[in-house]
Amino acid sequence: MTRKPDVSCVFVCHDDSGRILLARRSTGARDEPGTWDCGAGAIEFGETFEQAVTREVTEEYGTPPLTVTQCGVRNILRADPPSHWVAVVFAVRLDPAAARIAEPHKFDDLRWFDPDQFPEPLHSQLPATLAVLAGART
Repeated sequence: MTRKPDVSCVFVCHDDSGRILLARRSTGARDEPGTWDCGAGAIEFGETFEQAVTREVTEEYGTPPLTVTQCGVRNILRADPPSHWVAVVFAVRLDPAAARIAEPHKFDDLRWFDPDQFPEPLHSQLPATLAVLAGART
């Protein structure tokens, strides 16, 4: 059997003050429940990257992005369970007053954090995603 990688959009939502929006993954999350993470979702056939980000942000946080900026690409290889994702990383500006948990089966908390005061535990993939974001700003 030949397997191919899946493609996802990964988005780090921020506000005008430099804060980052993180969601805590609930027991219904696909992986790593109890960890804090940015948002992500698979790109559907025929969608542009921007359409996928807009759809996923709206589905997860109940509000559309104000701005969407592509920052880079990551290759995510996991052994358990076996998976391969090509993650296109975006910085997304949101209205902090409008963001809410729109998928309570996936998330049980949603908060804005200063980048130097992130909660623990973080999702295993978040530091590498934040590094892509930081690299795009330099």
